[in-house]
Amino acid sequence: MKTVGMRLVEGLAARGVEVVFGIPGVHTVELYRGLAGSPVRHVTARHEQGCAFMADGYARVSGRPGVAFVITGPGLLNALTAMAQAKADSVPILVISGVNRRASLGKGLGLLHELPDQAAMVHPLCPTRQIGSAAEVGEVLDWAFATMATGRPGPVHIEVPTDVMPLPCPALPSPAAIRAPELPDLSVAAAKLNAARDVVILAGGGVRGQAVALRKLAEALDAPVVQTVNARGLMYGHALAVPASPSLAAVRDLVASARQVLAIGTEFGPTDYDMYVNGGWPVLEGMIRVDICDAQLARQAASVRLQGDAGAVMAGLLPLIARKQTLGADRAAATRAAARAELGELDGAMPARLAIVECIRDAMPNAVIVGDSTQPVYAANLYYDHDRAGGYFNAATGFGALGFGPGAAVGAALGALGTEVVCLIGDGGLQFSPGELRTAVDENLPITFLVWNNAAFGEIADAMRGANTEVIGCTPSPLRMEPFAEACDLPFMSLPVDVETLHWALSQPHEGPRLIEIRVAR
Repeated sequence: MKTVGMRLVEGLAARGVEVVFGIPGVHTVELYRGLAGSPVRHVTARHEQGCAFMADGYARVSGRPGVAFVITGPGLLNALTAMAQAKADSVPILVISGVNRRASLGKGLGLLHELPDQAAMVHPLCPTRQIGSAAEVGEVLDWAFATMATGRPGPVHIEVPTDVMPLPCPALPSPAAIRAPELPDLSVAAAKLNAARDVVILAGGGVRGQAVALRKLAEALDAPVVQTVNARGLMYGHALAVPASPSLAAVRDLVASARQVLAIGTEFGPTDYDMYVNGGWPVLEGMIRVDICDAQLARQAASVRLQGDAGAVMAGLLPLIARKQTLGADRAAATRAAARAELGELDGAMPARLAIVECIRDAMPNAVIVGDSTQPVYAANLYYDHDRAGGYFNAATGFGALGFGPGAAVGAALGALGTEVVCLIGDGGLQFSPGELRTAVDENLPITFLVWNNAAFGEIADAMRGANTEVIGCTPSPLRMEPFAEACDLPFMSLPVDVETLHWALSQPHEGPRLIEIRVAR
C-alpha cells in the first residue's frame, strides 16, 4: 500500500497542482517517493525562502495556489519570510513541511531540526494543521485548499510527523467541492452608485484576475480607476485608468472630489495610501467597500460593506448599473498627467528611473516584470502602467522582503510557460538570493535578470540623507557581475544607464535566462 507521503502527492495532483518547489531532506523523503512517477513537476530551489518565493510568483501569474515542500525546523523557518510576504499581498501558497515524530514533540530531546513547538511558531502568521494519521490526509488537503479559495487568500501550512509520513494509506476520496462565497445583497450599493454624479473606483490586489469585469464596471459608471501596485496592468492604456499611487496628491485630489468612491479588494495599506506618512488621505466614510474578508471590511469606515469575491460582486453589480457619462476619461487623463509630473517634483531622479521600467515594457511586450526592492521599482510603484494584466508585481510594498525577485521570477516563468519574465533587482537585493539564478538555469527559463547596480542600498542611503543621518551600512561591496554571470552559466551584458541602449539589449533574442547589469554612478 502507498504511504501517507505518497498519497499526499496524489492528493495535490488531484487538486490541479502541476508544480511544487522544494529542497528534499530526510524529513520529507516520503513526499519525494510520491513525486516519482507523479505528474507533479518538482523544481529544486537553493534556499527554502526561495521555495516559497517561487510558490508566490507561480500563484500570482497562474491564478492557482503555489506549493512548496520544506523540511522541519530550519527549512520551515527559512520559508517564513516568504510566507509573510504572501500573507501581506494575499497570495495563496501551501507550504508542506515535516515535523519530528509525534511522541517527541515538545520534549526537547535534541532531535535533528527540532523546534519546541513548530506549529505554534507558524500559527500567528497563517492557518496550520498537522496530519496525525493516514485517515486525515484527504480531510486536511480539503481544508487547505478551501481555506485558500474561500477567504482572504494567503499562506497555509501543513506539517506531517516523520512517523506518520511512511504509514500505509488507502486511496484518498475525491477532493471535496469548494463552495463559492455567497453573493451579498447589492441593491443598496447599486442605488448609491446610480445616484452619484461621479464615481471613482479604487482597485487593489483583490481584483487580480478580474480585468474584464473591472473594465466593464468602470465603463458603465464612467469611473476613473485608481490601481494600487497589486492591481497594475488590469486596465492598460484604458482612458479611465489611473495607474498611480494613492499616496500622490493628484490621486488624492481625484478621490476627494468624487461623489461616490467604490473600493474593491484593497486594504488601504500605508505603503500604497500613505507612503510619505503625511496623513493626507481623504476621509471616505461614505464609500462602498468590497472585500472577501469580513475582518478587513471592519477596519475602515464605509456606508456600505459588501463581503464577497471581487469578480462576482462586480459581475453582479453590472446589470444593476445605469450607464453614466460624467467626463470620467477627462478626469482620469488630468490625474495621470498631474501624477506623472509629481514624480519629478518629489525626486528629480525618479522620471529617469521610471523610464527604465517603461523601457522594459516597450522592448519586451507582454512580459511579466517581477520587481525587488530597488530604485526603478519604487518609482514605478508611484506611477506605471503595465501591458499585461497581473504582469507587474514586487515586494517593495507591504511586507517588503528584500531578495523576493529571483525566486518569484522562477515561479512566474513556470506559472506562464513560454512567457518572457524580467526580474528587476538591485545589486544589494541580488546578494540576498543569488542561488535562485541557478534554478533558472537548471529549468532553462526565459528570465532576464536585470540588475540595477549602484553599489549600494541606494534607497536606504537616500532615506538616511533625508533624515539628516550619517549614511552607515549602505555600501556593501557588490558582486562582480561578469564573473558571477559566468559562474551561473548566464549570458551577460553590462550597460550604462541609457534607455536606448537598454532597449536594444532587451530586444536581443535569447534562449533561457540571461543577466544584464545597468551600471549606476553613485
